Amino acid sequence: MGRTVLLIVTAVLAAVVILWIGLIRRRSLPPVSASVPATDGAPRVDRRFANRAERVEWAPLSMGAGLWARKIWTSVVPRSGAALRAAYDSAAIARNPSLTWIGHATFLVRMDGVTFLTDPMFSDRAGPVRFVGPRRAVPPGVPLDALPAVDFALLSHDHYDHADFASVKRLAKRRVCVVVPLGLGEWVRRAGGEAIELDWWQHIDLQGVRIYSVPAQHFSGRSPQDQDRRLWAGWIVAGPTRRFYHAGDTGYSADFAAIGERLGPVDVATVPIGAYRPAELMRFVHTTPEEALRIGLDVRARRIVAMHYGTFDLADEPLDEPPQRFRAEAERLGLEPDRAWILNIGETREW
Repeated sequence: MGRTVLLIVTAVLAAVVILWIGLIRRRSLPPVSASVPATDGAPRVDRRFANRAERVEWAPLSMGAGLWARKIWTSVVPRSGAALRAAYDSAAIARNPSLTWIGHATFLVRMDGVTFLTDPMFSDRAGPVRFVGPRRAVPPGVPLDALPAVDFALLSHDHYDHADFASVKRLAKRRVCVVVPLGLGEWVRRAGGEAIELDWWQHIDLQGVRIYSVPAQHFSGRSPQDQDRRLWAGWIVAGPTRRFYHAGDTGYSADFAAIGERLGPVDVATVPIGAYRPAELMRFVHTTPEEALRIGLDVRARRIVAMHYGTFDLADEPLDEPPQRFRAEAERLGLEPDRAWILNIGETREW
């Protein structure tokens, strides 16, 4: 028993080191103006991808070590406040267009005759092996085996809570094509899947819709050796009657105004509202609920949908704080509940 505990702690600490190395090694280029179209393609520095905005502050190593130590504890002793879950409705899911929150950054989207997933994550933990990493606080809103036929999936980046090898492997057996940022295709192919790689602002036509890769402000890496070797991105899926935007994982930047200028308006924008404390560590790569709403307004979304909270305990804020702040800020901005959505996990809405 003691040896098993030691193995688990060692593996968790290794994952912590990987994540922390990623956070302290962010490279950047000068910021892009929101009033000028962004230069096509993601920046590169020394054969690694980079953000377009400049990081101006750095958290001390002790702050990161403290956060990850606390997350090790909460992976063993979960906190309260997880997102609410509703029983999924197969009839509602079958409607087109519809949006179903499966949890975290995973949505099942139906529009203009296609069905697709964003950041498919169905595993119990977000980590390099089954017993390491943040534990899922709420089961997937729809089990993977209960999903209807899926035409394709979108991955925003390679972090464990967004790119889950087991989930992609299961989707590959269903012959689901996966559209990914540059550099992530090989990982998908190792899972047995078919991948299409895109740089920022590139697009591909698939199943009657056009899929655009758009900028995000984040980082990548699943080990110390592959930091920023794979790109991170958001996605816009444009069909004859609907336009959907998935922000992925991101900090706030001027890129979103550029997205709105070039590809807006959109009918629905899914935006990340959690994992923002401590701010000194998180603000460059994650958005607060208030910033998430700004993203939705920047891309000129008719409806802004909260995600990336209440599923995995990734940061220091209380698990139920992000939706409360999201709702309060929406009210302050005069956004009616029909414009700023907070879904239960498993809930489906038409749009």
